[in-house]
Amino acid sequence: MNVSIIGAGLGGLTLARVLHIHGIAATVYEADADRDARPQGGMLDIHDFNGQLALRDADLYEQFLALVHPGGQQSRALDMHGNVLMDNPDDGTGGRPEVQRGELRRILLDSLPPGTVLWGHKLRTAEPLGRGRHFLSFENGSTAAADLLVGADGAWSKVRSLVSGAKPVYSGTTFVETWLHDADTRHPATAAAVGGGSMFGLAPGKGIMAHREPNAVLHAYVALNRPKHWIDAIDFSDPPGAKTRIAAEFKGWAPELTALITDCECNLVARVLHTLPQDHRWERVSGVTLLGDAAHLMIPSGEGANLAMLDGAELGKSIAASPGDIETALACYEQQLFPRSHSAAIEAAELVQLMFAEDAPYGLVEAFAQDLLGKPKAATKA
Repeated sequence: MNVSIIGAGLGGLTLARVLHIHGIAATVYEADADRDARPQGGMLDIHDFNGQLALRDADLYEQFLALVHPGGQQSRALDMHGNVLMDNPDDGTGGRPEVQRGELRRILLDSLPPGTVLWGHKLRTAEPLGRGRHFLSFENGSTAAADLLVGADGAWSKVRSLVSGAKPVYSGTTFVETWLHDADTRHPATAAAVGGGSMFGLAPGKGIMAHREPNAVLHAYVALNRPKHWIDAIDFSDPPGAKTRIAAEFKGWAPELTALITDCECNLVARVLHTLPQDHRWERVSGVTLLGDAAHLMIPSGEGANLAMLDGAELGKSIAASPGDIETALACYEQQLFPRSHSAAIEAAELVQLMFAEDAPYGLVEAFAQDLLGKPKAATKA
């Protein structure tokens, strides 16, 4: 059986790893030129009820524990003036330890046999050949045939069109990504405001959220509920102009918070957040399925990477349980996937709505105090 996985993100790699453990070979096609072609993002909190389960299935749990960033589970909420409204310390007992996304991807890549990932293979088209097989053509001119095709190719998945007509739509929220380096020495007030883990500075319709990374790096997401045409009008290729425009939305905020915008020495990056329908699902299509953002793109809430890995692990186990009947394996996987992703999408939307509601940040703090949502820190992970 020729298993072709499009996309070498966490979900696609987890699937390839679980299949490998069960003696099933797979090929992962990735558009990037190599494993170091671009930054892999910042910190991820890996949850004990999904992401960690997937890592156990991938027999990588012990390696994952070695990557955990001490203190990363601390979370705090501030108002616009920098007053701390909630401070939840990391006592080492929480179920959401923090790791760097790039390091997590590294252990997955290193766990696969050489040649499993084919770099520089950006999918151009996928065409049905009949009986569940698909013909794949890539931008580099190469082609392949797949007995089983898995779309792990993210928000703008090309595989998705084989099973669904759904397309991502703008969520109404944009995150602007910023960084401060050597923060403890060069930006001590901001470093103190962020603390040892994640910080939420929230107000109605906007927020400055940050988390601490190793080596005194502060990685921030500046959230704005604005129409897409407003975001599109900002020239992010002009860093000083972009910083001035974004900072103007936070006039009157504490300088230790706005420094995450004004003191950023890197180019600001706009993350225009799109979503699929919360109840996205499809009828069974022979020989093809989806996982991760390709299947259930939702607003960032800390669940995206965790769900993608769980999808990959569950799909891998389902295939291994029915290697001679792929359609049964895919049907079983999707039967569990749809309600799981629907529930997570609803919870993500409710969390983000609460974060930027008219009573922000107090509604979120109250909800956390009542233990309605669990730790809200995950929403800083785009």
